[in-house]
Formats: sequence, structure tokens, C-alpha cells
Amino acid sequence: MKDKNREAYKEEAYELLAELEESLLALEASPEDEELIGRVFRAMHTIKGSGAMFGFEDIASFTHEVETVFDLVRDGQVRVTKDLVDLSLAARDEIRAMLEGDEPEDVHQRPGIIAGFRGLIPGAAGEAGSGPAPAPPGEEDSWAGAPATYRIRFRPAADIFLSGANPCHLLNELRQLGDFNVVAQTEAIPFLADINPERCYTSWDLFLTTSRGFDAIADVFIFVADDSELDIQMIDDGTADRGDYKKLGEILVARGDLDEDSLTRLLAQRQLIGEALISTGLVSGDKVESALVEQRHVRAAQKKRQENEGAASIRVPSAKLDKLVDLVGELVTVQARLSQTAINFQDSQLTAIAEEVERLTGDLRDNALNMRMLPIGTIFSKFQRLVRDLSGELGRQVGLITAGAETELDKTVLERLNDPLVHLLRNSLDHGIESPEVRVQLGKPARGKISLTASHAGAQVIIRVQDDGRGLDQEAIRAKAVQLGWLAPEVEISDKELFSFIMSPGFSTAREVTSVSGRGVGMDVVKKAIEALQGSIEIDSQKGVGTSITIKLPLTLAIIEGLLVTIEEDYFVVPLSVVTECVELTREDVARAHGHKMARVRDEIVPYVHLRERFAMEGLPPAIEQIVITEMNGSKVGLVVDQVIGEQQTVIKSLGRVYRHVAGISGATLLGDGTVALILDAAQLVQGQAGELLN
Repeated sequence: MKDKNREAYKEEAYELLAELEESLLALEASPEDEELIGRVFRAMHTIKGSGAMFGFEDIASFTHEVETVFDLVRDGQVRVTKDLVDLSLAARDEIRAMLEGDEPEDVHQRPGIIAGFRGLIPGAAGEAGSGPAPAPPGEEDSWAGAPATYRIRFRPAADIFLSGANPCHLLNELRQLGDFNVVAQTEAIPFLADINPERCYTSWDLFLTTSRGFDAIADVFIFVADDSELDIQMIDDGTADRGDYKKLGEILVARGDLDEDSLTRLLAQRQLIGEALISTGLVSGDKVESALVEQRHVRAAQKKRQENEGAASIRVPSAKLDKLVDLVGELVTVQARLSQTAINFQDSQLTAIAEEVERLTGDLRDNALNMRMLPIGTIFSKFQRLVRDLSGELGRQVGLITAGAETELDKTVLERLNDPLVHLLRNSLDHGIESPEVRVQLGKPARGKISLTASHAGAQVIIRVQDDGRGLDQEAIRAKAVQLGWLAPEVEISDKELFSFIMSPGFSTAREVTSVSGRGVGMDVVKKAIEALQGSIEIDSQKGVGTSITIKLPLTLAIIEGLLVTIEEDYFVVPLSVVTECVELTREDVARAHGHKMARVRDEIVPYVHLRERFAMEGLPPAIEQIVITEMNGSKVGLVVDQVIGEQQTVIKSLGRVYRHVAGISGATLLGDGTVALILDAAQLVQGQAGELLN
């Protein structure tokens, strides 16, 4: 159980570190934002407190140093500066290294980071590791429990302002923990002539519904608890039925604001209890109002809990989810075989069963795939730090703008998309965005802009990386291509064809090698990675204006919609995401092309790859063949097959080691009758015939 708790802490800590990085980067842009300061403090505080609880004392001790400084930031004693953000980001990286525990001790920068933070504390002195130890967790702490409701009665010390603390900050921090209500108790406030503006006369009754537990609440008051009156009571543990809560009088008795005998006498008078209490002076109006707010708060929490009972979430290991999708894929194949069998037997009862199984299988498939979908913003948030650090290293001023972070993508695709996007952003920073001085001379803002956007388009996700930098230099690219012997000097090609050279292995126009780029690797890696995901990449650029790189990806790699075709007696599947249309190819069409593999489709010349020849298949083609027209990199290319059968839902199966690297084939699938169909990689097929298509 201990190991499970430690793993749960590490998983939660990684999420908190991601949130911490995002908050720090936002705080750098808005250093006066109290909400962002509170988010940073709470993330550090949670990492520290829970680290001590689960045996990560080194993390708890180290994080305590950071938390101390940000508590002073909250109180206005320390300002948010670039140095503080730099130091905090370094501390975040150090905490992550400590969690992973696989780096040698000598690479850790812990002592220097601690010294840096202590140097920010006004009048600070002392050795690393000194200072108060992390507070021990209370018995009522809830690591990931159900939401419970707490009553917090807080009367700060009258001289709290003299210590630099502000009760309003504490209330705002509590507000971030969950659903929150507050009632001020003002009966101790004297007449205006007697008020001392340096003293606090107000106390508060606070009602909070949170899943963070007792300790998270107590930690909010950790620096003022010794000098204040503080009472934290759980008043609803999250299991009571809706409406099952105390009446007004019972609440006041439970608080100690009213005794049992007085309540009994008032009830005997058959008056409204609230009015009777105020009219008799037994309880002040503020306390009655507080009891009413408590009653409403708990009942609202019970109602919300009842409405959301079916919407609770649980953590599931990704391996189990992958296994579920694999099993669903097998079920889809069996269902297709059942449907084919029902058609062959022409039995009405069997057909009805097959249709019902098909419906249920479709629903199960959609739900299983949706479970693997994650918002692309989970990787977008990492890139703010990348752009910040690289722009500083290169002496650039660059802002990253993201949009469409809620766009969902299969987690397998998402995991493999990170590296290509890193390459593209690094290229934009190093090759695209100019230095501030150059930008000003060109009439541009000194601060460059890179936008990273995502959106859905049918069964695809469109991701676009765009910058407002210098753009691609067509002349330099052309000269390099000629120098490498890839292009004849007299040949004229379009800009898109010219730009495609930069995605070739070893191609680079950089005049010097830097730590960021210039070694001739990067764009070819991006292209291979995107094509391995069954996607495509397009480049559009205008010199002096900027560059836009568009990536098109399928939503999932587990089950795809495909177009089933045949050549001789063999079956093939073309991913439907790249298919635009199908047209006929007659012997007369072939003759009119005079040996060129070109077809006229509505007054447009479309080159094609003859798959029968490509795969060296024996036999004669039919009199009328079919051209499956695909669109890649903005250009149309046809794939000639014998016959188009129709759309086919395809469960992708990986090929064995012997066949895994066969060009033009990306996988296989099983048809309803058990026949194996190969899944075509249209991009590779076109590349393999590129020279022939240009002739």
C-alpha cells in the first residue's frame, strides 16, 4: 500500500509541476496577478506537504524554501521579477529530477537554488536546510477523497495587520480549494470614533466543500494559526443523503452559539426560530445569518454531489486502456465476419442479430476510442517554457500564442507528436524570428510572434505552426538543391515543390552550426514522424513575412475509415482521410497519354501510380480500371487499382519484423471473411515513384 501511495503522490506531483510551470510563465507576463501567485504557492505547498507524508522528505525540505519566498510574495514583501521566475523554474526542474531519482547527485543544483531563494528574503541568513520543518500531516487529511464540507470559524489576532498578514489573502486562498461561502461577524466592531485602523475587529464563519482534506485547509492558516482563534470542523463527510442536514436551531447549538434549554423554550413558543432568536437577543443577527448560510451551503453541496454521482473519474493505467482498445478492435473484426456470414446465409433471424451486434459494437468502439482521446493542450503547455528558454538563449523576444488546446487527439498520436512540434518551434525561433534590432529596422515589432493552433476537420486534426519572421529564402534553397545535385539549374518548379527540399535528409541552408540547429537534421525527422502517424505536412512561406507549417493527422491510429480496393484477387485499403474521389481509367485514356502516367480529371492533369506495376503483380488489368485520387502536400496523385469495393472500417494490425519496412505498406487488417488486406501508405508510394511521375 505504501508503494501505491508513493506512486500516487508522484503522479499527482508531475501534474502539479506542469501546472506550476504554466503558472510561473503566466506570472512573468502578469507579475501583479494575485491569483497566479496563489496558484504557484498552493502548488508548492501541496508538493511539500504531501511529500513529507509519503516519505519524500528531501522534496518537502527543498520545496519549503521556495514556498517561503512565495508566501512573502503574497504578502507584498517580495516582488515578482524575471530572476525570481528563472529561479523558480530551475527549482521546478530540480523537483522533477528528485522525483525521477535517476540523475547523479553532482548534476543537481539544489544548494545554489536554495541560496538564491534565501537571498531574496529581506534580512535572510542561515544555512541550507535550516528553517521550520514541513508541517506533519493531520489524521483527517484526504489525498484524493470525496468532497467534504467544513465549517471554519476564524477570528484573527487584533494586531494581525502589524505582522504583515492580510486576512483577505487567506480567504481568497480558501476560495481556490472548492465551493466557498463566507459570512463576516461584525458585532465586535466599535463605533467609528473608537476604531483603531491598525487593529482587526472582524471575524469570519467560512463554509468550504473540497476534496483536498483537512490539512489543505489548515495549511492556509499555517502562519497565523498560533495567534488566532481557529476552529475547523467537518460538518458533512460527503456521504449523507440530500436534505439530510440539521435545522437552524440545531446548527446554532452545535456551534455553541445557543444552549439546548433556550432552544427548547423557543420551540415551545411556535414562532419562526430565526425571528425569535433575534427578537429575544439570544443570538445576534450575524450568527443567525451564518447558520442559514451553512444550511444552504451543505444542502447545495449534497444536491451537486447527487447530480454528479455518475460523473466521477478514476485513474486507469494506460496499458489497461490500450488492452481494451485492442480487444475492441478484435471484436470489430469478429462483428464484420458475423455480418458477412449473415449475408451469405440469408437468414432473417441471423441478420437481425448481426445488425444488433453491429450497433452495439459501434457504440463500444466509439466509447473505447473516446476514452483514449486527450486534449492537445496537454502538450501545448510544455512549449511556453521551450519558447521562453530558447528565445533567451538566442537573444530574441518571442511570444507563443496557442489556440485550440481543447482539440482532442488519440493519446498514442499525442505522445508521438511532441518531438516533431519541438523541432518546428526550434526552427521557427532559430531560422524564422529575427533579432529585435533587425525587426525594428524592417518595420516589425521588436517582439516576434509564433502561433500554435489546432482544430478538427472531419476525421483529421489540423495543427499549424506559424511565425512572423523572415520566411524561407527560395533562392538559397534552390542554390543548395542545385549544389547537392537534386535539381537541374534550368528546371522551374513551384514554391511548394521547392520548399519540400528542406524536408530531405541532410539539407540545411544554415551558415553555422549552433546548439539549436544547422546540422542538417530536423525537418526530415519531422516529416518521417508525421508520415509514421499516417499524416501529412505542408509548408507555405513568404519571404520577409513569415512561414506557416500545416500538419494533418488522423484522430486515431487504432481504427480508421478506409477505402477497400482490389488488384487481381488481393485486397488493399487506402486510408479514407487522403482520398478525395474515384474516377475510371479506360484503355483510351491510357493511349491518349502517350506513355505518360497522367490522367485528365475535369480539365486538370493528375499523375498516377499504377499499383499493379508497382507491386509487380501478374495478370492483365481489366478494360476499365479505377483511379483513387489522393491529395498530399497540396497536390493530387492517383493510385490505379482494378476495382473499388467501398468504405471499410479498418482495425490496424502491425506487420511482422520481416515485412515491417516494406515501402508503401503501413499495416494490415482482417476483412469480414477472414481475408487479409494490406493497408497502403499513399505518401510512400508516391515518393517511390516521384521520378517516374515527373517524366
